[in-house]
Amino acid sequence: MNHDAHENYSGKRLIVFGCGYVGAEVARRAVARGLRVTALTRNAVQAVALRAEGIDVVVAELASDAWHRQIGGGADFVVNCVSSGGGGIEGYRRSYLEGMASILVWAQSRGAAGTMVYTGSTSVYGQGGGARVDETAAADGAGERAEILRETENLLRANNGACARWLVLRLAGIYGPDRHHLLEQVRSGVVAGLGDYRLNLIYRDDICTALWAALAAPARVGSELINVADDAAATKAEITTWLAAQLGVPPPRFTGVPAAGRREVTPDRVIVNAKAKAMLGWRPEYPTFREGYGKILSR
Repeated sequence: MNHDAHENYSGKRLIVFGCGYVGAEVARRAVARGLRVTALTRNAVQAVALRAEGIDVVVAELASDAWHRQIGGGADFVVNCVSSGGGGIEGYRRSYLEGMASILVWAQSRGAAGTMVYTGSTSVYGQGGGARVDETAAADGAGERAEILRETENLLRANNGACARWLVLRLAGIYGPDRHHLLEQVRSGVVAGLGDYRLNLIYRDDICTALWAALAAPARVGSELINVADDAAATKAEITTWLAAQLGVPPPRFTGVPAAGRREVTPDRVIVNAKAKAMLGWRPEYPTFREGYGKILSR
């Protein structure tokens, strides 16, 4: 059972750092559950939309300390859903690593959080060759970005009293409402990468329920690294052939090279979600790409 609408959160405090695609949805759901929500975003337009939904918003750069006095410590829950926001490798370092460092200094100085959840990425894994990858696998993904994500996780793990417990949710490839990159490629007839490599995906709403399950996890669940992916990694060719049929276009061809902005093709592997199910009682509402893209295409 998902711990989504079945807990009494009324009056509890949630701080959401990074109110982009995932974070904004988490904040909205939190208000609906009766939490007192403060969100930090660098996006002034997003701030206006969030305030209209009853969310207290601070507009600031996460990596700075300018916001530290504006947000009280001692929150029941803290979620770090920051994304890179462009700017190349330095932007990546500033958003993830320096952002996490700023959160930890704030919590150490202003009051420790109860549960702190960080949405990381399965790109910390380097395994390919069709390997099944669970949380015991080495996080030795290649490249500077993977290294920054590993360092960010390690900062949280060695948090020096910033929280009572932490959870890192390593997210597979995110898709969902208004995130149609693969659909647009299929429509164009050309898809980046390799057709016989598996794509590990997670629908945005399933990330939200995994986050709630992590925040609401019983005390026996301590600090953990947890993969969040759907139930059925499928090859890119299988997914795009299905999408092409739904769209009424011919199956696309594959470029064999990474998408623009990526340095290498994502390895062929299967991200295993068994720990999230066993430990958090979480189940994806969109267990395969068919349910998720079916929802998107039905809008």
